Amino acid sequence: MPTGPKGQKRPADVIGNAVRVMRIATGEEADDVQDNQKAAKLLGAKGGKKRAENMTPERRTEIARKAAKARWKTTSGV
Repeated sequence: MPTGPKGQKRPADVIGNAVRVMRIATGEEADDVQDNQKAAKLLGAKGGKKRAENMTPERRTEIARKAAKARWKTTSGV
């Protein structure tokens, strides 16, 4: 059975999917979509820490300088 963008199971055919949507709309079946934003945020923070651990101090400095330059860049031309 295929999965949706958030990992929920969906029927493989169009008619089966239409029947599922109808059942959810009429209340016969519960819509079991889960909110995974909190889990994604935690995993993203772990990834950033791991990336920083694997970088050399010079590379981290280079990235920080580039970010600061982009933040302080002016568009007014003054």
